[in-house]
Amino acid sequence: MENCRMSARETLNNQSDALTIISPLKCLEIFTRTSLSSPTTGQEGEGPSKKELKRRQKQAEKEAKKAEIAARLASERQAREDADSQNDFSKGKYGSLPINQGQEQSKSKWDKIEEINGSRAGQKVQLCCRLHTLRPTSAKLCFCVLRSEFGTVQAVIAQNENTISKSMVKFVASTNPESLVRLTATVSKPDVPIESCTVKDAELKIETWFIVSNAPSRLPFQLEDAMRPHVEDEEQKASEDASDKDGATQGPNVNLDTRLNNRVFELRTPTNHALFRLCSGVCRLFRDYLLDRDFVEIHSPKLIAAASEGGANVFKVQYFKGSAYLAQSPQLYKQMMIISGFPRVFEVGPVFRAENSNTHRHLTEFTGLDLEMAFNDHYHEVLDFILEMFVNIFQGLEKNYSKELAEVRRVWKVKEFQIFPNGKQEVLRMDYKDAIRILNENGVDLNETDDIDTTNERFLGTLIKKSHGCDFYVVDKFPLAVRPFYTMPSHADPKKWSNSYDIFMRGEEIMSGAQRVHDHDLLVSRATELGVELDGLRDYIDSFKLAASPHAGGGIGLERVLMLYLGTGNIRRTSLFPRDPQRLRP
Repeated sequence: MENCRMSARETLNNQSDALTIISPLKCLEIFTRTSLSSPTTGQEGEGPSKKELKRRQKQAEKEAKKAEIAARLASERQAREDADSQNDFSKGKYGSLPINQGQEQSKSKWDKIEEINGSRAGQKVQLCCRLHTLRPTSAKLCFCVLRSEFGTVQAVIAQNENTISKSMVKFVASTNPESLVRLTATVSKPDVPIESCTVKDAELKIETWFIVSNAPSRLPFQLEDAMRPHVEDEEQKASEDASDKDGATQGPNVNLDTRLNNRVFELRTPTNHALFRLCSGVCRLFRDYLLDRDFVEIHSPKLIAAASEGGANVFKVQYFKGSAYLAQSPQLYKQMMIISGFPRVFEVGPVFRAENSNTHRHLTEFTGLDLEMAFNDHYHEVLDFILEMFVNIFQGLEKNYSKELAEVRRVWKVKEFQIFPNGKQEVLRMDYKDAIRILNENGVDLNETDDIDTTNERFLGTLIKKSHGCDFYVVDKFPLAVRPFYTMPSHADPKKWSNSYDIFMRGEEIMSGAQRVHDHDLLVSRATELGVELDGLRDYIDSFKLAASPHAGGGIGLERVLMLYLGTGNIRRTSLFPRDPQRLRP
């Protein structure tokens, strides 16, 4: 038959362009003619034997008969489809909508999947949502799951004699998953709860179905694979046929690089919707707490003339005929605002760090939550305020975002964050020397003023969790040698200790803060002692000649707070479009 097809194509190429169909009998004629004229497999120059000719003839007849049957079946199928189309009583109830270019504005009321429940049985709803999965069971029946943000609901369409045609069922069943659809449906209450959806006590009976935007048939990965509960050993998870508590098979998952390379698609998962609502919630709780206490929100420059924190961890960029730097923090501008007469200021904005650190907790660009405030007697006024603010944020998340937390914790099965030590309602606090003592007692050899590295920070967190039962604590009075030039030395021993503090979650630092030097001469002395170049900081340094209030503050990394509070294990998961030494896209 292959020879038949090739011969047919050769003949068609020599015919008029109008000839597009070849009948099975014509195919047989062409095959027979070309077979007789083709070389044999026998001796060179001899024609085919009678036996070979007969075999070819029978083969050609067989293939021609197959082609004739296939053509007849296709014709009958097309005739049935044409008849169904002509008699389709569901016309106008399904199809693909034209591109929305503002043709009209309806006053329809649109429902949300999250608002659907069994108590609304019998009511009609109108949704615009994504098709999550499809499960056709026959030509007359199809189940599907619809998704909107982080809610899912099961829907079904079934052929009947009056309203739902077979063609409509076929159209719904042929819609590509992840397409955006508009539909109307009637809510019904299922006999058995639907455990695979967030809406468990309701099901939708589809009545109309229109495709707003059609997704491609081939997607980067199955979104369901990206929604499964996290398992530490991803290779083991991909190979095991394990079951979770609900008895659902945990199939393959999607690794982090694949997720980040397809971030726009991966962000559609309900877990990501919940996670970044929590991210928004942290910012809102931070902002509201400060605004309610007379703070002013500021927006400082991110292009600056000199490195704000000193050192080499700064991005240098071309600035017309000169150079500029991306701000490592709004630190200097927060302090200058205090000197300008604004006693309480804060900022939410990007922070840039040119650190070639490829770890689970470092980014080259992150969102900073910074605050600075003047005080009257002691810098602990500011530290007390900051700790109260953190407690308010954590409690606000648990109170106002319980649904989002439940979705994230479904995937990341981490123990709930413990704010306070056992049996107490105040944050655990210790001096730096006490942290060193705890480490020394547990086999870590460090001197009193040695810097505590990341490994020992996490070990300290483990020890505190074991002894005090809390995940949140503050270490105060750091050695002066490990803090920036603008950190105020401690009155107790100004050469050794400083009025500075770090706040920790699950053994990792999430805020670094201190009382700042507010005396011009002392600030110049500290900068000179540490070899800081003053020329680029002249505006900042000179502002302290105008008389500055005693003040303190700190900077918080938003993505790191989320990572540690939720237990996601990697800061890239809590950054919308993460930037690290290896990643600048998407």
